[in-house]
Order: sequence, then C-alpha cells, then structure tokens
Amino acid sequence: MNRLFAELEPSVTVTEQNLVDRVRYILRSNTFNVTELERLRREAVPSSGKNAAAENAAPQLAEQTANVDAAVYTPVVVASNDDGTVAQELELEQMRSTLEEAIVEMRSTPLENRPRLPRIALSKRNRAIVRTLNPMLVTYLEVSRDLCETDSILFGAALAVCRILGAKLSTAGRAT
Repeated sequence: MNRLFAELEPSVTVTEQNLVDRVRYILRSNTFNVTELERLRREAVPSSGKNAAAENAAPQLAEQTANVDAAVYTPVVVASNDDGTVAQELELEQMRSTLEEAIVEMRSTPLENRPRLPRIALSKRNRAIVRTLNPMLVTYLEVSRDLCETDSILFGAALAVCRILGAKLSTAGRAT
C-alpha cells in the first residue's frame, strides 16, 4: 500500500504507519458516508468491487493457505523461557491453524467489536513464538488488497499470539 501511495503521490513523504493511522481516523470519524467510502474504494482499487471481491475471496484464501503451508514446514524450535527451563515445543500446524482462524475472524469483525489485546511480557519464549509466526504472516500480507485487510491480518496475528500464549482477552471490545 505504501508503494502504491508513493507512486500516486511522489511528492508526499509518508510512512506505512501514518497511512494506517489516517485510514483508521477517516473510518472512525465518519468523515464519509458508507456510499462515498465504497465509491472511493472502487476508484482506488478497481478489483475491490463487491462482485470482484466475492469472486476472488475463495481462490485468494486457497492461495494464502497453500503459501502458508509452504512456510509452516520450515523447522523452527520455540526457545526456552526466561527462567531457563525448556518450554514445550508448539506444533507448527497448530500455530498456523490458530493464526488462520484469528485472521479469518478479524476480517469479519468490525473495528469497534474487536477485543482489547493485553500487553505481553518481553521474554525469549514470546519472541520465539512471534519469530515462528512471522514467515506465515508474510504470505497473507503479500496478497492483501488494502489497508483495512492489512489491519485485519496484523490484528489477527496479534490475537493469534495471545491465544498461543494463553493470554486473557477482554471480550468487551474497544471503546471508540
């Protein structure tokens, strides 16, 4: 998305995070009504129309799953935790499944209904889990069509990490 913005507006320097923040602000502030947002979305990405999205959804998910499957079978060992004891090795297939479920769940969840994510302690084990999920995540991000989808993928990944770690999630949702 950052590359697309740089091509369209080469004179404006903006970071990817800044773009995400701007999109989030526009969506939350209700600057545009739903029909205007849909018209702008169709202008920006011609293939993101309702019919095209419905037709492309299944093949895209199958392609993502195939790419993730290829990334899953790279050998990665979950490191030891902070007190030096060796943590149980998590099954990569289970981690991939958790990641995929969280991403699919977040794609259909409105921003205001997403759970609050807890802060996770910085430990060797937690970093190892994130490093294990990163190669799986890349395949989803490569086929992301817009910032909203990218946001859902990243939030889904964060949710997957919390679930893998067994962190408690607030189901109350965000206050906007």
